[in-house]
Amino acid sequence: MASRAMNPHLLLLLLSLAKAVPPSPGAPLAGELRCRCVQTVTEVIPPRRLAGLELIPAGPHCAVPEVIATTKAGKLLCLNHSAPWVQLLITRLLPDSENEGGI
Repeated sequence: MASRAMNPHLLLLLLSLAKAVPPSPGAPLAGELRCRCVQTVTEVIPPRRLAGLELIPAGPHCAVPEVIATTKAGKLLCLNHSAPWVQLLITRLLPDSENEGGI
């Protein structure tokens, strides 16, 4: 069976349209349209072991806010956003989260 080749003019049009519409700033990439955290850590992580904390608000990509901690050893851990100790971490390490109405 002979396969049909795509019209080169149509291919050129599609490629030019893809470049003409840049993604909006802050928009998730195609591979990021789901929650990053599959499960969360239950034990308390001492703040002295953390190198960073990232808060990803709930949105179309994920129904719940996600809190991702990076340890000083470079390991990424997902924390339960509703745990009291995580709320305390957020208010201490991410002071801007108070201006956004918390999580």
